[in-house]
Amino acid sequence: MKIELKEITIKEVSNGYKNSDEEGVVGYGGKLNIRPKYQREFIYKDDKRNAVIETVKKSFPLNVMYWVKSEDGTFEVMDGQQRTVSFCEYIDGKFSLNNLYFHNLTDTDKEQILNYKLMIYFCEGNDKEKLDWFKIINIAGEKLTDQKLRNAIYTGTWLTDAKRYFSKSGCPAYGIASDYLKGVAIRQEYLETVTEKQKREAYERQKGICKKCKEHFEIEEMEADHIKPWHEGGKTTAENCQMLCKQCNRTKSGI
Repeated sequence: MKIELKEITIKEVSNGYKNSDEEGVVGYGGKLNIRPKYQREFIYKDDKRNAVIETVKKSFPLNVMYWVKSEDGTFEVMDGQQRTVSFCEYIDGKFSLNNLYFHNLTDTDKEQILNYKLMIYFCEGNDKEKLDWFKIINIAGEKLTDQKLRNAIYTGTWLTDAKRYFSKSGCPAYGIASDYLKGVAIRQEYLETVTEKQKREAYERQKGICKKCKEHFEIEEMEADHIKPWHEGGKTTAENCQMLCKQCNRTKSGI
């Protein structure tokens, strides 16, 4: 992983800012993907969002941010998405602070905000290095659960494609895709309810052998699964828990 520290102004980052539910969030003249596939949706509450703007207006330092540089010269935000969206949305006139929108400020105040220098690390590396680094730096802010981090690290292109093709307004397949994605969310909630003790008991009972492909794996290479599916009334107990390798678990139907 190659890491280089840069100073970039808010004016540069907010240039060309666009926020679309269907197409994503971009900035930096269209070269910055602010919301990559492994990032959360914007969830800052008003007080935190406002605190970002107050910090900038007072010229106090924001925490360092991380961008990943791609081979084509574009970037994506690895850490700092919510801070970035906060000041971009403010400059774009989406909310006011102390009853003042950005366009209501004096030219001096506007320039002070736009010329504020952000400390940003540019990171270059392969996909595994980038996502491993994302897991490491996620110790700050609103911490993700281990399962959500695993979901981030092992996200495939299917999710991006599903959002692209099945979230358009008026699309007849939208309801089907929506129900499918809800099922994925339910499965994630289930995975978080299985205790480490239950996983270990099932792993030792199986002697590390995946119940589906019959191959041996280390426990960290496997995931818990209901023997009797959750949607059929299967309970989250040690007796109803089996361990599958990640590949088998993700291709298995049912919950």
